[in-house]
Amino acid sequence: MRTREEALRYGLSFPDTYQEAPFHDANWQLVRYRGNRKAFLWTYEKDGYVNLNLKAEPLRALFWRKIHKSVLPGYHQNKEHWNTVVLDGSIPEEDIRMMIGESYDLISDCPAKRIYEAVKKIPYGKVATYAQIAELAGDRKMARAVGNALHKNPDPAGIPCYRVVNAKGECSGSFAFGGAGVQERLLSEEGITVADGRVDMERYQWRPQPTASQETVEGAEK
Repeated sequence: MRTREEALRYGLSFPDTYQEAPFHDANWQLVRYRGNRKAFLWTYEKDGYVNLNLKAEPLRALFWRKIHKSVLPGYHQNKEHWNTVVLDGSIPEEDIRMMIGESYDLISDCPAKRIYEAVKKIPYGKVATYAQIAELAGDRKMARAVGNALHKNPDPAGIPCYRVVNAKGECSGSFAFGGAGVQERLLSEEGITVADGRVDMERYQWRPQPTASQETVEGAEK
């Protein structure tokens, strides 16, 4: 990704977004989320390159700056929460797309945000399934989206994604959570027995009590 047009087109591919030039300056083109009118993608030319300003969790912002020299503290914005991405050809397109997606997630009412909030509810010493988290996030059919969100967890210390397993109690492969055996180790540290990469769901699955509204609905359905 090297051009403003490519960046804007990708930003506008997210739901409920629109483009705006609020400063009466054609050099500044923004993409906003319609729900709250917040901008998650700022584009402008500076020093011969197209630049993008993108929002990020503080730790994630530092991560991107560390692995790419062309990701800098946000130009003219809060440098703890914003990065400037210089489109000089040195950053893989998949990383640029991921940074734009993370910025969108932070300012919008998106599934990923609801998924992370659901994961935070899993108690210490318990596990939940992808389908459980999807249901808590508002749609039981988006279990695959849960997996995608967990693999780009912006705050591993605060969002305990390792407590999520599949319906059989099986842990994820070595690509997740920092390497082979990491998920098993983290679960074991909470007193959860993992045997052959699997958790005993009868013993350790989180079974939250239904809310009053859920009980009312279930009673009406009966």
